[in-house]
This record gives sequence, structure tokens and C-alpha cells, in this order.
Amino acid sequence: MFLRYFLMAICLFIVIPGSSNAAPVSGGISKLGYSIQVGAFSDVKNAERLTAKLQDQGVDAFYFKRENGLFAVRFGDFPSHRTARRAASRIVAGLGIESFFIAPPLKKPLEVEKEPTSPVPTKKPVRKQSRDDLGVVAARTAERFVGIPYLWGGNTVVDGMDCSGFVRAVYNLCGVNIPRTSAEQFKVGRSIGLEDLVDGDLVFFGSSDDRISHVGIYVGSNRFVHAPRRGDEIKISPLHGNGFFKKFVGARRYFN
Repeated sequence: MFLRYFLMAICLFIVIPGSSNAAPVSGGISKLGYSIQVGAFSDVKNAERLTAKLQDQGVDAFYFKRENGLFAVRFGDFPSHRTARRAASRIVAGLGIESFFIAPPLKKPLEVEKEPTSPVPTKKPVRKQSRDDLGVVAARTAERFVGIPYLWGGNTVVDGMDCSGFVRAVYNLCGVNIPRTSAEQFKVGRSIGLEDLVDGDLVFFGSSDDRISHVGIYVGSNRFVHAPRRGDEIKISPLHGNGFFKKFVGARRYFN
């Protein structure tokens, strides 16, 4: 019982106004502050259980696969390393976890791409991406999730939230905070045409602009990574040539 109320208190601390240094940049897109990472699990089920335990208390947690193949859980958006460490120390003690890691914010400025203001059509330059481009980092991060049965919302997830929760988790790992639902994600960022897609752009599906039902992360070569449905494994699918493309609505880019 003590643990339950303690985690609820932590949740309120995380979301209380002013607890984050992630000032919005544009349309609900912001830099993530300091976050807490716990666990080094070889079995994804252990990461699932810890994530569900935190989510049941209202903590916006997610699990992911690290580069070394182990699974970890991450949550929080704190204004300083000190506040994150204080919260982490209490949570670690409460959950019986031996260690934790404080993930720092993104160092470079977050420059959000906006819609062009000039109605005059111009020849678009070919966009070149380097290995440290946030889009490339997001795409490679998304690929690490492939094969994982992703349950973003524990036992309380609503239909259609797994895909947007997965996308949000990937962006969080890159230090970028985007809205929670696919409909909200579609409303922000810059609209991108099919011919301009690059690694890290989000691709959206639905019956119309107002009825978005699915989202994935473009990873190049006509492929995107997504969570097809609740409980299904994260997959790489071709953008063209499958049932999803029939419901393609558009794409968005969130940073330069």
C-alpha cells in the first residue's frame, strides 16, 4: 500500500507544472528533460512487468531494447539532474531495484521544421542525412524494437494507442517529446510528401486527416517500423504494396 501511494506521489511530481525544463518549441514538440532508466533485463517480460507496474500508478513509462540486447525501462521528464536523481533514489528503494541511470537531455538545440511560408513552388534540395542526424538516430532506434511485442499502455491501454506510444517512446529515447496520440502527432511538425521522406519521418494512416488510426517511423528504402496492433510484435513493413498504403494520409517531420 505504501508503494502504491508513493508512486502516485512520484507521478504527481513528474507532471506538476514547472517540473520539466522541456519548453515547447512548436506545436507540442519539445526537448525532453532528464529521465530515469532502470533495469537490464534479458527477458522482455520482466521489462513489461516493471513498465506495467509504473503505468498502473499513472507513471508514463516505456520499455525498450538497448544496443547490447538487454531491455530497460525509462520514465520521467525532470528539469535537472538533481531532481531526477532524488526521485530515482526513492523509486529504486521502493521497487527494490539496485541501480538506475539518469539520461541527460538532448544537447543540441531542437529546431522544428515548419511549413514553408512562400506559396511559390521552388525546386527542393536533396536532403542529406548524417549518422548523428536526429532522424537517422530515430530510425535506427526504431529498428531495435523489431520483434518485441509492444504493450504501451499496460492493462489500461485504449485501442489504437500502441502504435503512437511506440513512436513516442522512440522519440523520447532521442531526447524529443511529441504528443501522445497519433491524431495529435499528425497535427504538429511539417507536412512531407512521399518523394521527400527520409529516415525518422512519421507516416500516418487512416480514413481522413481527421480520422488518423495508425502511425509508424520511416526507416528508408520504402520501409517503416510500426506496432501493427495491440500485443503484436513491432515490425518493418513496406510502405507501398500492402494494405496500409491504401489508408496512407500523410507524413510529418519534427526536426531539422
